[in-house]
Amino acid sequence: MNRKATAFALITVMLAGCGQKSPEQEPSPSSPAPSASAPAAITDPAPMAFATCRSCHSTEPGRNGIGPTLHGIVGSRAGDVEGYAFSPALRDSGIRWDRQTLDTWLQGPMKMVPGTKMVLPVPDPQKRKAIIDYLETLK
Repeated sequence: MNRKATAFALITVMLAGCGQKSPEQEPSPSSPAPSASAPAAITDPAPMAFATCRSCHSTEPGRNGIGPTLHGIVGSRAGDVEGYAFSPALRDSGIRWDRQTLDTWLQGPMKMVPGTKMVLPVPDPQKRKAIIDYLETLK
């Protein structure tokens, strides 16, 4: 499969999960229905900008998906999430994830590390900031 077809296939798979609720967002059959007078509980602190990320990435420790878990990613070395098969390009990049490297990465993963598996950029600086702010809370 050529590079464009591979990228198209990856994007199609990633976007297929957009808008779907994650298992932790689904109500349990035994959960009581929310009361009209009670305020709704906030169960997902992730910003809306993280919705696209969630289609491939978990935030739970040790739970990899299409992409690696993002729990504890800030401060870690690229390609160092246990149990995930990273591209050699990212694994050998020597990148340490901090605000600046994450911002550059989200602007264009394939520009920063040619040969990486991640293909979706986040062009909006405000969305990148919201995503990085959230990632910093996942410790």
